[in-house]
Amino acid sequence: MPNANNTAIVEISQTANKFKSSIVLHYDNKYIDVKSILGLFTSLLTSDQYDLHIHGPDAEEAKKAMTEIFAKYNLKINTIQD
Repeated sequence: MPNANNTAIVEISQTANKFKSSIVLHYDNKYIDVKSILGLFTSLLTSDQYDLHIHGPDAEEAKKAMTEIFAKYNLKINTIQD
C-alpha cells in the first residue's frame, strides 16, 4: 500500500489545478477529479495502481507535471491522454 501523506495529496492537487485540462484518476471502477483534495484523500490510500486520464488544451504539459509529482511520492500511475 502506498504511503500518500497529506503533503503529497496537497501538492498533487495544487499541481493539477495549474492546468486547464481535465485530470481524472481512475481506479477500481471509480473516477476522482485530481483537482479535488477531498477526492484524493479517499482514493490515494486505497489502491496501488492508478490510471490518470488527461485531456484538454494543455494536456502535454499536465501529463509531464503530473507524472513527475506522482513519481516524487512513489505513486504508480499510467497516464492516458484521451
